Amino acid sequence: MAADRTLTDAAEREKSKRIGALRELWPFIRPYKALMLAALVALVITACISLTLPLAVRRVVDGFQNAGVVLLDQYFGAALMIAGLLALGTGMRYYLVTRLGERVVADIRKAVFGRMIRMSPAFFENIMTGEVLSRITTDTTLILSVIGSSISVALRNALIMFGGLILMLITSTKLTGLVLLIVPAVLIPIIVLGRRLRVLSRENQEWIASSSGTASETLLSAQTVQAFTAEASEADRFDLVTEKSFGSALTRIKTRALMTIIVIALIFSGVVGVLWIGARDVRNDIMTIGELVQFVIYAMMVAGAAGALSEIWSELQRAAGATERLIELLGADDPVKDPANPRPLPEPAQGAIAFKDVRFFYPSRPHHPALDGVSFEIAPGETVALVGPSGAGKSTIIQLLQRFYDPQSGVVSIDGVPLSEMARADFRRHIALVPQDPVIFAASAADNIRFGQKDAPIEDVIAAAKSAAADAFLSKLPEGYDSYVGERGIMLSGGQKQRVAIARAILRDAPILLLDEATSALDSESEMAVQKAVEDMARTRTTLIIAHRLATVKKADRIIVFDDGKIVATGTHDELVAQDGLYARLARLQFTNAG
Repeated sequence: MAADRTLTDAAEREKSKRIGALRELWPFIRPYKALMLAALVALVITACISLTLPLAVRRVVDGFQNAGVVLLDQYFGAALMIAGLLALGTGMRYYLVTRLGERVVADIRKAVFGRMIRMSPAFFENIMTGEVLSRITTDTTLILSVIGSSISVALRNALIMFGGLILMLITSTKLTGLVLLIVPAVLIPIIVLGRRLRVLSRENQEWIASSSGTASETLLSAQTVQAFTAEASEADRFDLVTEKSFGSALTRIKTRALMTIIVIALIFSGVVGVLWIGARDVRNDIMTIGELVQFVIYAMMVAGAAGALSEIWSELQRAAGATERLIELLGADDPVKDPANPRPLPEPAQGAIAFKDVRFFYPSRPHHPALDGVSFEIAPGETVALVGPSGAGKSTIIQLLQRFYDPQSGVVSIDGVPLSEMARADFRRHIALVPQDPVIFAASAADNIRFGQKDAPIEDVIAAAKSAAADAFLSKLPEGYDSYVGERGIMLSGGQKQRVAIARAILRDAPILLLDEATSALDSESEMAVQKAVEDMARTRTTLIIAHRLATVKKADRIIVFDDGKIVATGTHDELVAQDGLYARLARLQFTNAG
């Protein structure tokens, strides 16, 4: 299941997990170089101001012994001014860096979503939609924390650490040398435990994505889950994945806590030892009290910066893992690609359809052909019905005609131009689809009908709804066509959703109309009304109808009968009944049962 696949993915991709993955963010940061430079300037200024504070403190401390009142007041005034500049600079740094982070993450989210919404269905056979959503939300949040905070804090602490070391050397070479002896002892746990954190961070992110995917899948099917009283088992499944995620996070937290304890303990133990030696130097007049205080402050700043860097390191590792996962989506290979130099569809589009010796396997079923050597032609304006048992290949025709998949062999064409030689958006503009399971968006009824014709006036929307027998119930909604219909159209019945989808197709006014069980959820009266609308539309466009109920296809110009991925018969209703084949058998079953 999703949880098992998560572990496999984590194991496979673990070796590619490196901090260097953060370099992949540069294309998103590059357009904002001016903002980045301004933030960097503010960062350097605040770091430099921070490093001057101990100098002011030293002056003040030594001033108690050597300076007059006026000079002492000047020292305090200078220290106050430096503190004010530090506050202003820090505020500017926060604003610039956070703005940069938010802007870059917004661009990444748009880029990833824009890429995913264009991926063919074959891509989503191998990844859960919830996992994609997790990457767009959770992973980009990690990147935001890095660009908007961690990198800035890391650079500032690096400047303070190295600047502080230089000023420590100037203050006391001997004490600084003793401090530097601690550095190797600090670096060893950072390197060793850092490698472990790298693995744990990636695994934790994979489990979070799996948890999100499981929740999304279950919540989107809540009614089915409840209908089969599977709430407890689905909750247990989500609990299992979530606990795995928590366990992985807990291991990562423990490792990071251990690293923090070791690093800070080593740093501050060493600093205390060095200060003990410094105090003896003051007693022996080798250095002044102000110099010792200055050295202490610099040592504390350097130690604090080193400790902060050790914590930020693990944040950078998590963000690197998140970056890898997002870049994987941006660089994902789509099995269906537009050609480099697409051919245009002849204008005006006529709607001629041709399948020539098409053989197709779904990626998830590579050993069983969904279509096996299928060939047929549909003339412009012709109404053709596809019938046959479930799984015979009817809906696959619709999938290939929209180029959601490419056949392994053979050619699918519109108006004599192979689909593979055209940009998908170009020929899809000339297709209107009414799917078996209509998709209704969380928007108003009018916006749902407008989905394929965004700028259509409300008059056209209402006319389309009337043609689809949808006006009667839509006009009775609390706010009429402006009424919100809920997520996935939850406020509408199955038949109402289907009529909204039909109205959407009518409004699109495309030369090719695809009806995939378009009237299956309608009552008899509504079906008759919609059937009339479909017949009116079919007079002026090429219509492809898939239906199990043969009563809805009797008036088709031609009926193509499918069985096990092959065409087994073609003709009108009367001709096929006379042949006494599969179609005649299906007709007898339906009409006898109906009687």
